Amino acid sequence: MARPTKYQKAYAEQARKLCLLGYTDAELADFFEVDEATINRWKIAHEEFCESIKKGKGVADGEVAAKLFHRATGYEHPEDDIRAVEGTIVITPTIKHYPPDTTAAIFWLKNRQSKKWRDKIDHGLEGPNGQALAVPIFNVTFGNENDNSDDDGDKGA
Repeated sequence: MARPTKYQKAYAEQARKLCLLGYTDAELADFFEVDEATINRWKIAHEEFCESIKKGKGVADGEVAAKLFHRATGYEHPEDDIRAVEGTIVITPTIKHYPPDTTAAIFWLKNRQSKKWRDKIDHGLEGPNGQALAVPIFNVTFGNENDNSDDDGDKGA
């Protein structure tokens, strides 16, 4: 007889919140004190649990993607400059500018357009449509046992 499941309906909301914090399936397993295979079984057996994980991870991944995009393209935000001038605190509103970050841009492009931006160069022998190239084969004979010619092609005596 199978052991009763440890799963509770409240786990779905807990998993969603944990995934918003960036938890992986392995970390969820640690939190719920089960192994990762159990988390995978719960995803299959309990649709609300699976959907909660997808929603939480989707939001978290979207936020990270947005931040990466801002780093890659550059961004700005309001910032107060606080100084003491002649014994008085002066607050000046400013705009802080961040230039595009080359590393973030490369990472973004390698993941979004990997065929154009990957580091690996494919030296495959393929035709223009991805088909295998036909390689001509030549039958070359360098000499004949019965040939009495020397290196210059002259027949010797």
